[in-house]
Amino acid sequence: MTKPPFSSAILTVTALTLLSFILSSPFLTHALGSGSTLAIISATSTVCGVVSSQPTQSITCYRRLPLEENVTVQPNISFSSISGGSTFFCGLRSGGYAFLCWDTRNFKSQRVYINNTVVLQNLSVGDNQVCAIVNKTGTVKCWRGDGNKNNQLPSEDDKYKSISSGFGFSCGILMESNRIKCWGNDTIARGIELGFGDMEMLSLEVGGLHVCGVNSSGLLVCRGDNELGQLDVPPNNALEYSQLALGARHSCAIRKNNGSVVCWGGDGEYNVSEIQGVLFESIVSGSNFTCGLVSLDFSIMCWGPGWSNGSGTRLPLGEVLPGPCVQSSCSECGLYPLSERLCSGSGNICKPCGFNASKPTPMAPPPLPSAPPPSIVPKSPPSRELTTGLLVFAIVGSVGGFAGLCTIIYCLWTGVCFGKKKVHNSVQPTITRDGSNGGMTSNNSGLISRSSTIRRQSSRAMRRQRSGTSSKHADRAEEFDLAELAAATNNFSLENKIGAGSFGVVYRGKLRDGREVAIKRGETGQKMKKFQEKESAFDSELAFLSRLHHKHLVRLVGYCEDGDERLLVYDYMKNGALYDHLHDKNNIEKISSVINSWKMRIKIALDASRGIEYLHNYASGENGGTPTSIVDFAVPKIMVNELGKILDARVGPPEPNEAEAVELVGYTAMHSVNLEGKDRPTMTDIVANLERALSLCDGSHGSISSCTVSIVSD
Repeated sequence: MTKPPFSSAILTVTALTLLSFILSSPFLTHALGSGSTLAIISATSTVCGVVSSQPTQSITCYRRLPLEENVTVQPNISFSSISGGSTFFCGLRSGGYAFLCWDTRNFKSQRVYINNTVVLQNLSVGDNQVCAIVNKTGTVKCWRGDGNKNNQLPSEDDKYKSISSGFGFSCGILMESNRIKCWGNDTIARGIELGFGDMEMLSLEVGGLHVCGVNSSGLLVCRGDNELGQLDVPPNNALEYSQLALGARHSCAIRKNNGSVVCWGGDGEYNVSEIQGVLFESIVSGSNFTCGLVSLDFSIMCWGPGWSNGSGTRLPLGEVLPGPCVQSSCSECGLYPLSERLCSGSGNICKPCGFNASKPTPMAPPPLPSAPPPSIVPKSPPSRELTTGLLVFAIVGSVGGFAGLCTIIYCLWTGVCFGKKKVHNSVQPTITRDGSNGGMTSNNSGLISRSSTIRRQSSRAMRRQRSGTSSKHADRAEEFDLAELAAATNNFSLENKIGAGSFGVVYRGKLRDGREVAIKRGETGQKMKKFQEKESAFDSELAFLSRLHHKHLVRLVGYCEDGDERLLVYDYMKNGALYDHLHDKNNIEKISSVINSWKMRIKIALDASRGIEYLHNYASGENGGTPTSIVDFAVPKIMVNELGKILDARVGPPEPNEAEAVELVGYTAMHSVNLEGKDRPTMTDIVANLERALSLCDGSHGSISSCTVSIVSD
């Protein structure tokens, strides 16, 4: 068989399933370096938010420099949180399996991380570094944009509850001791640690060169640089402040009892007179200004010296989510008011635990506080609820696996499903016009998408396996004599030839009893001598293949051994080979072939993977064949988010609901060609991903999985 061009590889690429992930806390901290549904990118005076009231929780931005403009951020997919740095920001995909970053000078996206087994939470961006916590383990991964290898990295032995990033350093709260530990610039990091000492913390937020947080007594404390009074915390009662936002040299907090904001530091330039009477759901700070999500209408308002023109006015961004939309019933602390409308039916927003005691319900404006004199921090009345306990973090998430299909594609396309085994083309996909069971494969590359939970579908896979498994007592295949097979194929005439593989030539034949079969005749020349010298290898293959019974695998009918001749007889697949459908000279546009739709191609990949899943679970001990050069061509393009360059143009660009499915499929394929077997996904994962991809093509919502790609990781 000739090597197919790369466009055909996309056919059998797989899809992912989103993992739902929630981070709930009574002390929400949004600032320079913590994930939220808001983000500030200081150098370009850009404010971004995760949009509400849409099925897809995508990102929209308002940029003031160099020109004022609204930007719809691509790709148009769902995100759970975003976090901003100096010139760029990053977004964590819903489910936590991947994150992308954008330079706000051109808004070109870069996929930095994707992993089907290592799911992230608490994405934290500093001025030039990105960190995140690995879900369930508490370990921290960091990526650096400045290439400074001298900066300290977090120890793999340390486990963190939460993290936040500032100018050249990051800090987190340790799980075991609730104490603060920092990394990055050693001088800054050590100074911050010494400042907090043995103090136990419930929350923290990192600014430029200072850190604030709520300690175990419920009091707000700050440590670090105090050049412009950013550590001069106003007098406060226990648990008075629920959210923090720190800039380069200023600090802000939301009062827990009513949602009003207080700011300090910045040499007095951050007075809150411009926003008196406005209550906020959340706040986030850049270097020299702060923005907040208004409780009344979920709009964004900004203030501070870096936002002097138009300070205190609402941004033209529309509604922004007050929290991530997740696939959860929110049973622990209840649903956020208006959750169904804000998530547009694609999930729920969960209340942070302790929410009822913290702020009034949105859309029902409470009494407005009187305005204080300029530059004077208003003193808040004591918090009304002090007996709810110091709840810190409730993390609800589901972890799943993400898988890839490139090796599968190559395996099915060439037939080398068993590596060096000689009957390698025994698993051939089928095509059916009604799209029911058509399994087809080719070399691949891939794609990503939405939110919920993916787990290894072991029990379901085993049920599928049992439904198509071989009998306990293997029955040997039917034995034919050479004369009968020669007669069935008109003496192996060229007119009956339908294909060729590494084992030999395949002929269409008709047996004496009327059965139509495909007869694979092994070469008898020098090329096949090694096979023929190993009779035991042929026998073991024959014994193995004769026991396989699965609706997505072509059935071995029988065999023939006659002198040097070795022949295998299979059921005839009347709809032909996938290659012929893909490369038919008449297949020039979308309507030319039944396979020219992304849904059909994903279904074909799913059916093929189900057959291979059966082979993996039932038999493969052995690794598959070596990947072809298509891997070298496809993987780099997938890694730099240029999937569109390798899609089959005849099918056309994917529809919005198909785009996620196709993307997820590609990433699954990419990770299936990892050199180490331990780094490749299981066939069970691949089947689950393809099932998810197929459901996405139907426009349903759900979950996704992942993989590992690092552009600037340490």
